[in-house]
Amino acid sequence: MSRRTLAAGGLATAAALTLTALPATAEQSVRFPSARFPLGTRPVPMKTMTTVTQGIDLYDVKAGTHTDGYTVTVLMPNGRDFGTLANAELKVAEVEAAGESASLQKVVRPGVADSPSQTVYMVRVGLWAFKDKKKAEKTAAKLKDAGLKVKVDYLGDDGLKTTGPWNAKVVLIDSRTFRGSYAASIGTSVAKRETVSSMAKASKALVGVNGGFYNIHTSPALRGEPLGASVVGGRLLSEAVPGRSAVVLKGRTAKITELETSVTATSEDGARTRVDGVNRAPATDELVLYTQEFGAKTPTGGVDALLDANDRVLRLRPSGHAVGAGTRVLHGRGLAGDWLNEHAWEGWTVEIDTRVIDLRTKKAIPLTPDLHVVAGGVGLVRNGEVKITAKRDGHDSMNMILRRHPRTLVGTTKNGSLILAAIDGRRPGETIGANFVEAAQFMRWLGATQAINLDGGGSTTLVVGKKPVNRPADGAERAVGDALLVLPR
Repeated sequence: MSRRTLAAGGLATAAALTLTALPATAEQSVRFPSARFPLGTRPVPMKTMTTVTQGIDLYDVKAGTHTDGYTVTVLMPNGRDFGTLANAELKVAEVEAAGESASLQKVVRPGVADSPSQTVYMVRVGLWAFKDKKKAEKTAAKLKDAGLKVKVDYLGDDGLKTTGPWNAKVVLIDSRTFRGSYAASIGTSVAKRETVSSMAKASKALVGVNGGFYNIHTSPALRGEPLGASVVGGRLLSEAVPGRSAVVLKGRTAKITELETSVTATSEDGARTRVDGVNRAPATDELVLYTQEFGAKTPTGGVDALLDANDRVLRLRPSGHAVGAGTRVLHGRGLAGDWLNEHAWEGWTVEIDTRVIDLRTKKAIPLTPDLHVVAGGVGLVRNGEVKITAKRDGHDSMNMILRRHPRTLVGTTKNGSLILAAIDGRRPGETIGANFVEAAQFMRWLGATQAINLDGGGSTTLVVGKKPVNRPADGAERAVGDALLVLPR
């Protein structure tokens, strides 16, 4: 069995990422860094700056050059592009039986704060210059005809050694001079998705950026549901994933922390029970609260207790109806439906107690009208140091940690200034995006002492004024679950 090593374009028999030591950040204000770019060979970045308004500057940042080419990656039995050594060796034999020479590549996914490093193996066939992609496609077609599952891979996407390039848009908001405020938006409803530019336009925002991940695994009619805490104007519209990172906005202040939420229903007869979710599809025996922002009918097959603004039960009804203005609905099925039938009689009061807890301070955050929360996907920087919490935040995978994607990032500085960044990707030869380690290094370089990753990929959108200033990877702006907005007042 022959094995050869692909040494150019970032391929090697073993590869891993290392953290780059960065200089201390400025404490007095937020400003574009003077240090060399933190990624790749650390080139001097090119930047242009546009003043949006007092205290808000937009930077167009470009760094690096493309030297990566293409290869053909052989998929493993589980459909992934990596696997165990034993499976990789079997694939090498299959490739060679098809008349091609294969390379067995050892890849080390770097360890993060809550997950150790992982060693996997990939099988690659050929190495072509950037201009020769069609040759890679021809080889891929031959292997497919031989019964192998393969894909053409641009090596800049791997997450291993690269020279770039990177293209990012960065908004720096100086807490000393900014006179506006911050807000979250779920668009016209929780259930439906909407573009960032549409949400920004409706709120007359100066700047808008896509928010956290949304639920693509629920009913198509409900896929605007944020995966994590969402608070808009002091109203909890989606419960937290306990411990997941979030950005808490209040007036012109922004804080990054971890949250948990609790919602409790207490009947007039003293019976008390937990509310399992807010504005989402229920599971068996769950009690879910629906607010007027839900924007869809409650699920069928359960019981609805319709509450007025003072938590008085207007009536019990079969489920499957819209939530009217000024009302809320407690929906239960199974055991939760039984609880409503026993303790939510018409005319009774069922008090809803909603709490949002800051897990760093262990204190409740008052749900005042100026409070807004956008949930993040992964913690990146904590107290000035790289601390990537991929496992806790549900993204402990090779694809999310190591491979490069477009990224939407938010950070705060020591003096409370806000940093918003959109790193474009998935455009070979123009911009490659970032993996989690690179995203953390990038935010530290910009001066963030706290930073998190929001939704990325085709969702990455940064709007200034009325339109995106980056280039979304889908080729057009994607509708998303929520957005973080910067308002003029």
